[in-house]
Formats: sequence, C-alpha cells, structure tokens
Amino acid sequence: MKLVLKLIIQILANCIAILVADYLVSGFNFTGNWQNLVFAGAILGLVNSVIRPIVKLVAFPLIILTLGLFTIIINIALFIFAINFIPSLSVHGFSAIFWGIIVISLVNYIILSIFDNK
Repeated sequence: MKLVLKLIIQILANCIAILVADYLVSGFNFTGNWQNLVFAGAILGLVNSVIRPIVKLVAFPLIILTLGLFTIIINIALFIFAINFIPSLSVHGFSAIFWGIIVISLVNYIILSIFDNK
C-alpha cells in the first residue's frame, strides 16, 4: 500500500512539474488534457525510476571522471527519450530542454520532500 501511494505521489509531482515548466520555460509546451498529463507524469516517473539507475550504473566511470557533470548529459538524454513517447509535450531548443529539466527537478524535489516526512 505504501508503494502505491508513493507511486501516485510521484506521478502527481511529475504532473505539477510539467505544468510549472510549461508556464515558466519558453519553448516547453504541453498541449493536452488531464489524461495526457497523467500519462506524461507516468512516463517521466517510469524513465526516472527504471531506466535512469541502469544508465547511471553503466556510466559510473564517466560520472566519476567528470565529477558528476555527466549526470546532466544523462538527464538530458533520458528526458529527450521520454518526450518521444509523450505526443502532447513538445520542447523546442536545447535551452528549453535544459531549463525544463531544471524546473521539473526542482518542483519534484520540493513536492517529494514535503510528502517524504509524513
């Protein structure tokens, strides 16, 4: 039960993060209804919880060599991979991808830290 609640909170946090990034970042456009938003949140959650740890494990030597900066490249690549499965989300330009990832990460961190204490 606790795992299901954590999964729902993660999806909702991703949904809110996508809406905030859509509002704040130019070139980051979400054009869909609430079902598309939940689907996008689920896809981002799936990529971040399943694929990201595997990629970071494989790229561990590069992460160490670059003192952690390679994780930015990993995040960008995984975000581009994820948006290919979300037709209602379009991101135009590298700066929109970069700032979109920053906004999504910050919003997720804030929301998940609020619910992590309870």
